[in-house]
Amino acid sequence: MTRTNATTGAQPPSTSNPPAGWRPALTLLVLLGPLSIAILRMLLPYGTGDSPAAVAAKVAADPVAEAAVLWLSLLAGFTLVPGMIAVGLLAARRSRVLGTAALVVSVAGFSGLPAIVAVDLVAQSGTRANVPADVTARLLRQLLDEPTVAVPTLVFVAGHVAGVVLLGIALWRGGILPGWAGLVVSISQPLHLVFATIAPSPILDGCAWLLTAAGLAFATARPAPLTSA
Repeated sequence: MTRTNATTGAQPPSTSNPPAGWRPALTLLVLLGPLSIAILRMLLPYGTGDSPAAVAAKVAADPVAEAAVLWLSLLAGFTLVPGMIAVGLLAARRSRVLGTAALVVSVAGFSGLPAIVAVDLVAQSGTRANVPADVTARLLRQLLDEPTVAVPTLVFVAGHVAGVVLLGIALWRGGILPGWAGLVVSISQPLHLVFATIAPSPILDGCAWLLTAAGLAFATARPAPLTSA
């Protein structure tokens, strides 16, 4: 006769976290995306509010920094969405409604990253091809007016901020993160928005992304409790 967990006293396996052997690799995946953006934001030679003409001129003046930005963008492109899926699934198992909402919103938001990177690709390509700065600026202006770039850009801006805020709350509500760590995750992207647009500061902007990276990596590295929220 088969004995149940109740008669043997054995605990059912938890599905809230990945197997222990996979946790370091998953933590690294989750860490790499926001960490690459943190470094990128500190190196970016132009500001978020700069005009196309200013972007073209500043990229032409510092092509080495822009090359680093493009490589970091590539790394982020390969890791951000898988990392958000991993953390979002973890949150959804523990806090179904908030976790699922965070998963959908954050993945949709970060999926718009290629539209953001298109600006850097055009600006750097213009510099390398020795295209006059005013011509590059006109190309950038046309690119930003293109609906297939403008729409995913808006989705990225709204989705990655709102998605990370929801993730922080869901990870806290699900018992995956303590309250202070959930707060760190939740405020990190609003801080990024402030330091990218309202009170521009590349260093503080990068630090805001470091808070996202540390908080989400901590969530995947830390074993979750067995009880559901």
